[in-house]
Amino acid sequence: MKTSNPVLARLGQAAERERAAGYAPAGPYGQPGYAQPYPSADPYAAAPPAVQPMTIDDVVVKTVTLLGITGLSAVAAWTLIPDALIGAAWIGAAIVGLVLGLVISFSRMANPALVIAYAVVEGAFVGLVSKYFEVIAGFQGIVLQAVVATFGVFFLMAMLYKAKVIRATPKFVRGMVAAMVGVFAVMMINLVLSLFGVETGLRSNGGLGIIFSLVCIVIASLSFVLSFHEVEEGVRMGLPQRYAWTAAFGILVSLIWLYLEILRLLSFFQGDD
Repeated sequence: MKTSNPVLARLGQAAERERAAGYAPAGPYGQPGYAQPYPSADPYAAAPPAVQPMTIDDVVVKTVTLLGITGLSAVAAWTLIPDALIGAAWIGAAIVGLVLGLVISFSRMANPALVIAYAVVEGAFVGLVSKYFEVIAGFQGIVLQAVVATFGVFFLMAMLYKAKVIRATPKFVRGMVAAMVGVFAVMMINLVLSLFGVETGLRSNGGLGIIFSLVCIVIASLSFVLSFHEVEEGVRMGLPQRYAWTAAFGILVSLIWLYLEILRLLSFFQGDD
């Protein structure tokens, strides 16, 4: 099946190679798949392992698993890391998480171990950021508010996608990719400038900071549409079951990004009190 998504196209090619090698999923009644040879007459011949195709349920289970791991890691970081070390641990987790995220995104094969490692590291990062806003900065209740808002947006986008109110058309996909790359570039430039003492106002409490956070929240919310579309295409293309980890990784990235942006925006509003 053709797809405009280059990552899915590459994964689809990998799935085709696996099927051509005789590792196609078993048929609906347990018979060999269309690329899988029938059992040999030799009783001692080793049968090739059947590769089950990815399903929506697989992605849901993997996503919930990653969310659980992220949550446990966040609680552990919040509880175990002293306040004096939050800054250093925060930066370290952010760097490691960024590296793991890039490796997973550009990898040709699904790697559950890397995805789980990413969830652990990002969980620590999220836990430390949350502790800073809730405890050190003194924004009481902000973490619970951000969590509720994040999942509220997620389920809203899921319903809109299911109702086909928003669809991942080729034009939409191209626009979203350009928007995400642009926002990421702006964030990196702003970070570099801040290291040299240049304050742009993009990440601080003020009109520009609020507008930029709202833009990021909108883009992060719409990125769920891309994730849902990728899951649907992956299922239709018959990707192997392990690629459900890759799909769940995409959803987790969007959830974390959305949570952090909502957390920052709420801190702006509470800071005005």
